[in-house]
Amino acid sequence: MKPIVKEFHDDQALIEEVKLQSQKGISKDNLYVMSHDDDRTDRVAKNVDANTVGVKEEGLGTVVNNIFRKKGDELRAKFKELGFSQAEASELEERLDHGKILLLIDND
Repeated sequence: MKPIVKEFHDDQALIEEVKLQSQKGISKDNLYVMSHDDDRTDRVAKNVDANTVGVKEEGLGTVVNNIFRKKGDELRAKFKELGFSQAEASELEERLDHGKILLLIDND
């Protein structure tokens, strides 16, 4: 099952949403932050004690292939590994292109 996606224009709104999800009983292990900028992703994830999409979620093959991909291709590959279709992955990556930051909530 693919994660629920929530889109934010700024980091503070995402931080508030993570707090809300934690209050609802969602484990921070099931919350993932994604943006088009790796530094922003890491900084926000660290500030809210959430996760980034890594080897565990992507699989080793995708991680290795992402080394040679352009950023947009890398992000689409991550979304596909999380269960999104090619069209959905492209739409989500386009949102990131426009400066959005995403919170993915894994309910499994």
